[in-house]
Amino acid sequence: MYCEIVPFDTPLSSIDAANLKGVILSGGPSSVYDRSAPGLADWLRGCEVPLLAICYGMQLLAHEMGGTVRPAARREYGRAHIQLSDSEHALFRGLPHRFEVWMSHGDRIETLPEGFQALATTASSPFAAMGDPFGRIGLQFHPEVAHTAYGRRILHNFLYEICRCTGTWTAERYVDDHVASIARLIRGETALCALSGGVDSAVAATLVGRAIGDRLTCIFVDTGLLREGEAPDVMHASAGLDLKIHMVDASAAFLAALAGIQDPEEKRRRIGALFIDVFEREARALGDVRFLVQGTLYPDVIESATPDNPSAAKIKTHHNVGGLPANHSFTLVEPLRYLFKDEVREVGRALSLPTSMLGRHPFPGPGLAVRVIGEVTPERLNTLRRADAIVVEEIRRAGLYDEIWQAFAVLTPVRTVGVMGDGRTYGDLLALRAVTSEDAMTADWARIPNDVLATISSRITNEVPGVNRVVYDISSKPPSTIEWE
Repeated sequence: MYCEIVPFDTPLSSIDAANLKGVILSGGPSSVYDRSAPGLADWLRGCEVPLLAICYGMQLLAHEMGGTVRPAARREYGRAHIQLSDSEHALFRGLPHRFEVWMSHGDRIETLPEGFQALATTASSPFAAMGDPFGRIGLQFHPEVAHTAYGRRILHNFLYEICRCTGTWTAERYVDDHVASIARLIRGETALCALSGGVDSAVAATLVGRAIGDRLTCIFVDTGLLREGEAPDVMHASAGLDLKIHMVDASAAFLAALAGIQDPEEKRRRIGALFIDVFEREARALGDVRFLVQGTLYPDVIESATPDNPSAAKIKTHHNVGGLPANHSFTLVEPLRYLFKDEVREVGRALSLPTSMLGRHPFPGPGLAVRVIGEVTPERLNTLRRADAIVVEEIRRAGLYDEIWQAFAVLTPVRTVGVMGDGRTYGDLLALRAVTSEDAMTADWARIPNDVLATISSRITNEVPGVNRVVYDISSKPPSTIEWE
């Protein structure tokens, strides 16, 4: 379905009202009583198209329409079960009376606005869903996340049954439109692309390559923060993309810039700035290239709290968004900026990219720098590389790689007492992290079989010098993030 993401205070004059089929109010980190909380645009009060308000959006709708919102005595984060009060409502058509949903809120609605009725409840939320006769619907849970059972069906019902949309927007159409718009933007000039070997940068590079052909040069930077054997693997995998690719070894510069740095935000800022330095140097060597292509996704934008998304809370500064220096010389080309990972993979399939590339586990732009907790040193990187390689080897051997969103190792700054060969050791604590997700906005910890975890732990403590304890992270997102830093 074609949609546009706009700020909460966008005036009706900036919207193609004649073709407007429906409005969705997203969730957000604010409380409706915060002084700077996003409000409800005036035109939405009398909006004549269906409205779906999610989480904070529901609380805002209730508050502005005369209901009461209060801090909940018991907050809801993660899995919850809702009981439908009105299973005949069009939004819930075809769904069971009770099913699992994903919650993430600290406030709750105490009294409904006049004209609204309860559509669903949970043990902690008397109004987990509400609706009125004018097509305004509120959901306290998040139907857009993979961990809400029937979430796709709920959105399908809203779009097709309530908004009467037709669903003609496809990944193929996205490709056609963006290839044309990129060609218009860059015209006869040249561009650089930051190629990491992951699906995001590969899809972005392929889109731009279709638009401007050999006027695109892809730069793969060996930062010294890559996984074991990653640089040659990326160059080999990218060889089939029909793109000009140049590898730059900047590992010494990145490690020097991170020396002594422990704060994760400072790590991201330094890495982002150094990436730009590398690309500006390459641009000058090619004749002052003005355009830089990045595989930025919408989760990166949301978590970085950028100027075009001012109502978001800054979770962490993504090196390719908030981590970039303000005075860089490039015009950024980010064709995936408003897509989520699952949508990027759909576009990649439309571009006929290899399945092995589309299914590759995400890897953070700052690399192992944000998986070595605390100071990054060559010795700690080597420890983490070997442990991480074991994790991936065993996940693949167990046939779990394609079922898991990400699986990796984290080297903590904690040291623990152990015993090896009848002697005392005082070694590193290493954590395993594996999650299931679809869009990286929410994630649940992967239920890896105990025997696989046991094999991974045994191999790491036997094969990686200095590690004497392995733990498994069983936190979901929220309240945790996927990466530790």
